[in-house]
Amino acid sequence: MSEPFNTWQARFEKLRSNKLFEAVVIAIIVISALVIGAKTYEETSRIEQWLLYLDIAVTIFFLIEILIRMAAERTLLSFFKKGWNVFDFLIVTASLIPMDDSEMVLLARLLRIFRVLRLVSMIPELQMLLNALVKSVPRMGYVVLLMFIIFYIYAAIGSFLFHTVDEGLWGNISLAMLTLFQVATFESWATAVLYPTMEVYPYAWIFFLTFIFLNAFIFLNMMIGIVLDVMQKESALLDLENDDGDAAQMKGLRSDVRDLRAQLDRMESALAQRDGHSPQKDSVSNHTDH
Repeated sequence: MSEPFNTWQARFEKLRSNKLFEAVVIAIIVISALVIGAKTYEETSRIEQWLLYLDIAVTIFFLIEILIRMAAERTLLSFFKKGWNVFDFLIVTASLIPMDDSEMVLLARLLRIFRVLRLVSMIPELQMLLNALVKSVPRMGYVVLLMFIIFYIYAAIGSFLFHTVDEGLWGNISLAMLTLFQVATFESWATAVLYPTMEVYPYAWIFFLTFIFLNAFIFLNMMIGIVLDVMQKESALLDLENDDGDAAQMKGLRSDVRDLRAQLDRMESALAQRDGHSPQKDSVSNHTDH
């Protein structure tokens, strides 16, 4: 690569890693989210044109910012190797869809909403949380499957026993599962479900308490444990990456110092040659004079 390209690439890389630049990008993302929210109020119809101008300015800023991040990479392919970079590129590209009275206006508005998700790509801690959530889903799938089996068994029992109490709650197994979901979320379950059922079946509390114990205490805690375990691993991985980044930065600084020393030595040698004598000759002549 040519020297000017390396110089500009280093400048863009320094700008991309600048904390102030990152803070400005995060602030613009928040402003973009506020603009999207403001458009949902009828009171903002008076300043709709100004909101449109502000949206255009935000879109242009995002375009410039993604171009800076692309220019900061040594190759364009290395930029697209990172999943978050691909995500940001798609969001920014989708934001370029003009918001006029065409058929694409609804799609353009929907895509602009997803610009808020760029906060995740800008903040490493949010990336860690999202990665932990994604990696937890397969392991939680087995817990969800077991919960569904328990739901199905209890719903079948409830529809057999309590259908005479309230057909709207226990009329069939699907209604019974919805009722049990209400019970599991503790949404007015005692007054709407438990007490009316106990008026007919006094020992119905055994049915509900065992169901709540299984779902609210055992299965829910199992899910929390899975998420915490994955989050702990992702946090350790993030710390390791930060340590590697610091080590690479220190290595780069040492390399820069060595290069600077080599350049100073070359400059000193060139100056000595230009003066027509070497530093060794100077020392010899001075010693002779004395």
